[in-house]
Amino acid sequence: MGYDAQDIEVLEGLEGVRRRPGMYVGGTDVRALHHLVAEILDNAMDEVVAGHADRISVTVGDDGTMEIRDNGRGIPVDPHPRYPDKSALEVVMTMLHAGGKFNNSAYATSGGLHGVGVSVVTALSVTTEVIVERQGRRFRQRFGRGLPETPLEDLGASRRKGTTIRFQPDPEIFRDVRFRPERIVEMCRSRAYLNAGVVIRVTDAINDAKHEFLFPGGVRDYIRDTVAEKDRIISELFEGRVEKLGDLQHYSLEWALTWTDSGDGKIQSFCNTVPTPQGGVHESGLRMAMVKGIREFAQTRNLLPKELTITQDDVLDGLVAVISIFLPEPQFSGQTKEKLTNVSVARMVENAMKDHLDPWLHRRPEQTANLVESVLERARNRIASKKRAARVRRKSATARLTLPGKLTDCVNTDRDVTELFIVEGDSAGGSAKQARDRNTQAVLPLRGKILNVEQANAEKFDRNVEIQSLVTALGAGFGNHFSLDNLRYGRIIIMTDADVDGAHIASLLLTFFYRFMGPMVRAGRLYLAQPPLFRVSMGSNSVYALDEEEKEAVVKRFRKKRKDGKVTISRFKGLGEMDPPQLRETTMDLRTRRLMRVSVDDAAMTSDTVQRLMGKKAAERFRFIQENAQFAEESLDI
Repeated sequence: MGYDAQDIEVLEGLEGVRRRPGMYVGGTDVRALHHLVAEILDNAMDEVVAGHADRISVTVGDDGTMEIRDNGRGIPVDPHPRYPDKSALEVVMTMLHAGGKFNNSAYATSGGLHGVGVSVVTALSVTTEVIVERQGRRFRQRFGRGLPETPLEDLGASRRKGTTIRFQPDPEIFRDVRFRPERIVEMCRSRAYLNAGVVIRVTDAINDAKHEFLFPGGVRDYIRDTVAEKDRIISELFEGRVEKLGDLQHYSLEWALTWTDSGDGKIQSFCNTVPTPQGGVHESGLRMAMVKGIREFAQTRNLLPKELTITQDDVLDGLVAVISIFLPEPQFSGQTKEKLTNVSVARMVENAMKDHLDPWLHRRPEQTANLVESVLERARNRIASKKRAARVRRKSATARLTLPGKLTDCVNTDRDVTELFIVEGDSAGGSAKQARDRNTQAVLPLRGKILNVEQANAEKFDRNVEIQSLVTALGAGFGNHFSLDNLRYGRIIIMTDADVDGAHIASLLLTFFYRFMGPMVRAGRLYLAQPPLFRVSMGSNSVYALDEEEKEAVVKRFRKKRKDGKVTISRFKGLGEMDPPQLRETTMDLRTRRLMRVSVDDAAMTSDTVQRLMGKKAAERFRFIQENAQFAEESLDI
């Protein structure tokens, strides 16, 4: 095969973005689709942070469009000095690395720092319309797939100011171009917590719903809304704000946190209002400040037994925290900005928070002593669990290890080709054991619904037989002691009935895996089996259908071939109703089955949703149902 100058391509304008969208928005899936919204929303939030805007309006259209408006300064529309035949607006919308956030003169801090986001939205959208109101005039320009479709138009006088961007994602790029209003609502809610003065209004035209977010207390309101006072070890929140870190200007840090006895800790971090689900240096600084502060208090008050050492896990297990930092030149790993990497920030955050933490702890010695006792109890439980837990490895000629009694293991020991099916009940488990490929597929039946780990305490967790069977079968530990390297199977597949009970069991399992084996979920090792609901037959031909929509399509296809043919439809009530050959063909055979991989698109949003749906607060579940009820109207199975 030849290779010469004609093989070298030069991509003009935004063509490279359309060819390789994964480099800019992380893929072409639903998470990437909503990343477009985040890019525009973060630009609007930058105007808020800079003090030029206090209102943002977001409209999820029922025609597949998304509109975001702010009342900031408006994108400049005068001719660009370097490209005098183009307006600054056109340059920003159609050129990569064009923006006002590189020299810190227009924005001291910003989330849209790369000059990439808005032009990427233009490139990956069928249409993009921008309306700018500034200096008493109203301007408009339209773009299509990265190219200008109209010149900049002066629409006349206007008393308002700000920028409105309306766009429709390109179905040639994204597999699914339907916006999920609930994701947009949560995205806006989290941004509103991060700036105490901003009002964010969301209009959901799909469900004819409206939401408005204003949190005068900022991140403090988030913790108060998340953890009730009665659930806190220390009733008063540890909160604070620092306007500069060390001697550096334009840096600011805000945090709010508390501890709970439940051990359901989580840290949510943000940089320049952008969520950092993979954490980074600001989270590291928070952790070190908390660990050092608690240790020093315990030592000063003679509360720390000589034989016991407090680890970071002991302190952080019950910590619920939000930390928000603003930096003029943040450094992230990747364009999607999931992890903050500025090396010097960790020590600055640690020092700033610890300076506030020490007096806060000593001002309330009795409650802090309760906190230390809770930390010590976790340390004792950790040591006891470590002594109890035997590391489970594959059986070999020299080691016969005890695996759960109901586990039917596979022969192959190569993790890259093996998979574990977690099956609902003994009946389905029996069919699955006969249907499996005994060389590579293991089956673990579970009895009924497992423990809801989002509500259970450590004692219930330790006593639950089904949970312990899962942990033992997987062999990788759990919680802070989970090790992906020790996982005994390459795929973990949840296989439940396609009904309400099956969905509930799957939800409980998903909650357990997300909270206690998070690295496994993030590594893409967890799957949901997709058993069919229907078998559609005409004569000797039979086709399995996943749901009602697919069933109707199969029926239509059969009748198109033979109008006089008799179509027979049978519905499966559960996995146990299928005989082993059917279960193998529909749900377990690698050549014919369908699996849904479980992924975490937005860690902060996912954690919040899991807590709302599976946590102790019934009111949060009810509110979630109210917000999302219309999504289930057509498919509600009661």
